[in-house]
Amino acid sequence: MKKIILSLLLAAVSLGASAQFEQGTKYVGASMTGLGLGYSKNSDFYIGFQANAGYFVSDGWMLYGDIGFESQNGECSVDLGVAGRYYMQQNGLYFSGAFKYKHIDPWINVVYLTPEIGYCFYLNDHVSIEPAIFCDMSLNHFKDFTKLGLKVGFGYYF
Repeated sequence: MKKIILSLLLAAVSLGASAQFEQGTKYVGASMTGLGLGYSKNSDFYIGFQANAGYFVSDGWMLYGDIGFESQNGECSVDLGVAGRYYMQQNGLYFSGAFKYKHIDPWINVVYLTPEIGYCFYLNDHVSIEPAIFCDMSLNHFKDFTKLGLKVGFGYYF
């Protein structure tokens, strides 16, 4: 009986989730990043916040931009990025790739390539919780600024 109920629940969630990934859907989201694992000396704990907005250009494919703020060891940074995200419509799993420009206080500028994998847990037809794992790969200072991280965000699809 438990297996039948679980199967019906998973089927209902996956059927409801597919409507959010249709062409023409708009997206806004916010997330908190932290618990970073650095590749090098900058591996201390950090905390950051991101805001993003996007548009589904076709079913399952979203283009979006983001802006973020991060603090680590008393240094602050601001980043801007553009990204694309592909949603697996059957289950809410997504894959993302981004290019980011980050300005780190006082005078360091870094360009990142950021692959990401995450999942959308839908609370209703429009709101989701989106945990993800990402890797900020520095293209111009790989040894000093590359890091892995976790983030948890909220998304609104309309």
